[in-house]
Amino acid sequence: MKTRAAIMYEANQPVVVEEIELDEPKSREVLVKMAATGVCHSDLSAVRGVIHYEEPTVLGHEGAGTIVEVGPDVTSVKPGQHVMLAFIAPCGRCFQCSNGRPSICDRHWRDTPRGALFDGTRRFSKDETRYMHFSRVAAMSEYTVVSEDAVIPIHDDVPLDKAALVSCGVMTGVGAVTNTANVEIGSTVAVIGVGGAGINVVQGAILRGASQIIAIDISPDRLQWAKQLGATHTINAEDNDPVKQLLQLTDGVGVDYSFEAIGKSVTIEQSFRMLRAGGTAVIIGITGSRDLVRIPAQMFPTGERRIVGSMYGSARVKIDMPRLLDLYRKGRLKLDELVSKTWRLDQINEAFEEMESGHGLRGLILLDA
Repeated sequence: MKTRAAIMYEANQPVVVEEIELDEPKSREVLVKMAATGVCHSDLSAVRGVIHYEEPTVLGHEGAGTIVEVGPDVTSVKPGQHVMLAFIAPCGRCFQCSNGRPSICDRHWRDTPRGALFDGTRRFSKDETRYMHFSRVAAMSEYTVVSEDAVIPIHDDVPLDKAALVSCGVMTGVGAVTNTANVEIGSTVAVIGVGGAGINVVQGAILRGASQIIAIDISPDRLQWAKQLGATHTINAEDNDPVKQLLQLTDGVGVDYSFEAIGKSVTIEQSFRMLRAGGTAVIIGITGSRDLVRIPAQMFPTGERRIVGSMYGSARVKIDMPRLLDLYRKGRLKLDELVSKTWRLDQINEAFEEMESGHGLRGLILLDA
């Protein structure tokens, strides 16, 4: 069949939206008609060459839609079901999954070629060229084929465009707080970068009963959004050293937990330096493969400070993502307020430009628009 998709043909060049071919699903795969897909910084990082992907690549990893067709041996979903995508689909059997760490599943990260489905092949093509699937889901396409393990059924009363947000940004941010850090009630929290993932660190900190939530960014718009969503304090990092400003807000002590949601060496270093003794820095942002971090080594033993990584909010996707949607349905998690602008698929380059400018919070591409 034919589908229109957003394709990266060359890094640091405009994304091309055009019609390509999509093969039918194979064993344990499903065909999804996409309803909405988020404009996420990870896709832009691929376009900018920070995250390396072979070309051409069909972009997109945050989204939701409707099952159209199922391949052989599919048992968990059926045509007509609404689903959200999980860009890490754990196998449940490897060393990491068996040890309770499905977000770093060996099948996804080590055992299967990047940009392919789990049988090692790809479904998108044009002429003789095969296209990579970004994060194995390629959500920026009218239709996509994904593993059965990568779809999570949702209630019909949940809007698909809002469910799409849980697929990456919400799960990543909230999960970093609740799963990776396991923030305790009454703790103090700082988040550097309150874009699509960082704003959901704020939401996760509220859910966990943090006593102080400090949002740090250089965008006044995003800082205002963070305040509206529950941050107790904001720091504009363009005004002064954010570490010094944070220490003033915490009586010189620092915070129990800091979260870096940008992916830059300097902000990772800042996240560590703003910790109180016994504190933990959680790194969400993805840097370039050659970026290095310099941290005063003495701060590790003298204050027992820690620094940890968080991939996809350490998600157990089949459990955590439906729970987040339940919180939304009960009014305890905000999704409607996260969308700053909606776009058509052919506006993808404009959407990336706005995200990069810092003016928007979360752009959403509506595939039916």
